[in-house]
Amino acid sequence: MREERAITEWRIEGFEPGGTRDTEVAARDYIDHFWLPAEVPGDVHTTLHRAGVIPHPFYGHNDRRTRWVEERVWWYRGHFFMDEGSLRAGETLELVFEGLDTLATIYLNGRELGRHANMFVPATFDVTRELVAGDNVVAVKFDPVALAVKEKDHGLWAAFNRDRVWVRKAQSHFGWDWGPNIVPCGIWRPVVLRRHRGWRIQSVNPRTPFIGEGWAKWPVEVEILRPGDPEGKEDAWVRIVLWDGERKAAEGETPVIGEKASVDLKVLRPKLWWTRDLGEPHLYRLEVALIVRGEELDRREQGAGLRTLTLLREEDGEPRFTFVLNGRPIFAKGANWIPADQFPGAVTEERIAGLLEAAGQAGMNMIRVWGGGLYEPDIFYEICDRLGILVWQDFMFACALYPDYNKDFMENVKTEVETVVRRLRGHPCVALWCGNNENEWLWEMMVSDGRLREPFYGERIYHRLIPEVLRRLDPDRPYWPSSPYGGADHNSAEEGDRHNWQVWHGHVYPRHFGEPERVDRSVQGVSFKQYLKDTARFVSEFGIQAAANRYTLEKWLPDGGLEWGSREMAYRNKDAHPQTAALVMAGYTRVPQTFEEYVMNSMLIQAEGLRLAVEHYRRRKFATSGALIWQLNDCWPGISWSIIDYEGLPKAAYYYARRFFHPYLLTLEVKETEWILHAVWDGPDPLSDEVTMELVDFRGKRLTMAKWPVQVPAGGRVEIARLAPEEWLGGADVRRVAVALRSQTGRTPERWVYLCDQKDMDLPQASLEVEILEGGREVRVRVDVHARMIVLEVPGKPAVFQENFFDLAAGESRVVKVTAGVSGELRRVTARCLNGAPVMVEIAR
Repeated sequence: MREERAITEWRIEGFEPGGTRDTEVAARDYIDHFWLPAEVPGDVHTTLHRAGVIPHPFYGHNDRRTRWVEERVWWYRGHFFMDEGSLRAGETLELVFEGLDTLATIYLNGRELGRHANMFVPATFDVTRELVAGDNVVAVKFDPVALAVKEKDHGLWAAFNRDRVWVRKAQSHFGWDWGPNIVPCGIWRPVVLRRHRGWRIQSVNPRTPFIGEGWAKWPVEVEILRPGDPEGKEDAWVRIVLWDGERKAAEGETPVIGEKASVDLKVLRPKLWWTRDLGEPHLYRLEVALIVRGEELDRREQGAGLRTLTLLREEDGEPRFTFVLNGRPIFAKGANWIPADQFPGAVTEERIAGLLEAAGQAGMNMIRVWGGGLYEPDIFYEICDRLGILVWQDFMFACALYPDYNKDFMENVKTEVETVVRRLRGHPCVALWCGNNENEWLWEMMVSDGRLREPFYGERIYHRLIPEVLRRLDPDRPYWPSSPYGGADHNSAEEGDRHNWQVWHGHVYPRHFGEPERVDRSVQGVSFKQYLKDTARFVSEFGIQAAANRYTLEKWLPDGGLEWGSREMAYRNKDAHPQTAALVMAGYTRVPQTFEEYVMNSMLIQAEGLRLAVEHYRRRKFATSGALIWQLNDCWPGISWSIIDYEGLPKAAYYYARRFFHPYLLTLEVKETEWILHAVWDGPDPLSDEVTMELVDFRGKRLTMAKWPVQVPAGGRVEIARLAPEEWLGGADVRRVAVALRSQTGRTPERWVYLCDQKDMDLPQASLEVEILEGGREVRVRVDVHARMIVLEVPGKPAVFQENFFDLAAGESRVVKVTAGVSGELRRVTARCLNGAPVMVEIAR
């Protein structure tokens, strides 16, 4: 049987390039006891910071002060002991590095095993002969990326940094418009010593099943790595058992032919895998055993979801971009995922789980793993399987031309694609492979307006290499060459998917192939009201920037940095046009004058803008079939488009998302001449409800109210009523009233609709009354008049509340639990709102 043993004792040291002889540092008897202890998985920067050698690169401008780290050669040395009896005849021992970032040379006991140049691909070495009884030493040398690419062709266009196109590592390490230019290196995933008998299971692929009435045929393919002649005949079998809990749901066995085996499992009364809004994401357990000459030599267990998934491109003669799960079309609600940290070796399973669980709690059923970051670790996809969240998986190419004319580069990429496809194809959550992020759109646009004259380098990757690999290894799953892609412009609304960056970046649509890019960076040009014009089939990126939470900014900015317009605040914002924030706020909230106003106003425009967009897109279901926010998370404590900041604290838009991504959505479409009340329902069964709509002034007076019975078909939408604004208002001033939408069955949260921009509202001054309840884990908030966007915080603590950034009508109160970030009882809580002075309550110790 296969056995694995982690190698965990490591030390690191840095040297000037060319300053040492590699054979000396790699030697088994080299003295390294004075080197710095290092954690693996990890990276050099994190190790140096923990040892007090460097300040944290995220604090202030320390990323610049620590740039020297990237210019040195770094060595890791790891020690492990092998006793005499552990070196058994007939067995193979492999040294496996699951992740090396990035340009590495690997030695064992002074012998060079090989070189590795891809962060995304494991490095595996047969070390059966090189191991010795007693102490063994692994040495890994990391060369500086900048030095290695210095002589490369730098004529290829790339946004942010041209060095990155030659290096197969996270492209965002070289800086992006939401993250810093910090290029880490190190052993970022585990290192194991693997023992086996030559035969082993390479991958298990449960393919798309055929689902009949009361039964399913489920093909399961197994790839085998075997010693000797791969075509040779052996008495080798694969036995597969499908478990549903403790019940055996199906089983089968088949001989190994060459390096493959395939079994069609017959599953009676199959339980399907669904997204969280349509049903249970049921997971079976697939148990695969490899038996050679009567002896079990390897075993693999993994979760498996029984489901069909297709991408519908046309319906009734109209273009569509609709994912169809188990025969049911779905509206994709979700966000884009970037690396959870600039230092990926520092990301824990708990951090990944926390972010994905937050996405699930916000009603998301799809996450797009963006193409400038990482192929995430197995635990990411396992959690998505469990939570019923689909994954749009980009390959890691973004905003650049790539040297597809270079043989070595292409061989590296081919290995990467094959490895990633084999690793991820067994997950039911993986919905689509996508070739790259924005490469086709940006290249064509820049060629059209004369900024580029180069061929589309990278085309051979997205249109030849990847499709060929997928035909061999994963033919059932949809492939999309780029994002955005399709139509008379790769960012067209008519076909395919779209990145709507008219809002915020000011791109003017429509545009057609051959036309120059047009940009309108005026208040109106970047306004989030532009979303209401979008008729895209699927919106895979759209977003609005907002500040991080106060706790996060206070933790990472030096004293004096918390000021609107300060140098420190400006450094947190990597957007090429940082003045856009003021333009968007000018259109909705007014331009802020203080730090407090900036945080509150930026939070509000992000939340209200994304709400407006998602409600618009969902009302168009299925003419529009998806809305993926840019972006869910952050890789550092910056000002960005994320809805959860670097410290894991939700912004206002996250709490709004829990309402606008709710399976049952009530919206009021406010137009000059009419108001239209809609209901959208994503559930698998028809919905019956009674909906009330009430006009209330900001001092609590109820002005107009009506009720309607509502019947919504499964997965459908209905128009409930069309209303005349003047009749509903009855002379009331739109600046002093709001509309409340409520489900009488409580199936969806209450919704407040405002009839004018925030800057035009005539909100009275609100007084907040805050009380920490007995038990110290709940807070009650009361208001005298209508309070707009109440924010609860615990000074100096990364507190997460069950609900936050909410509105309360005059005379109402709400009890809110703190769910994370505070151990023990609450002692202090602050509350603020847009139309009231901040309040702090403190309990004496």
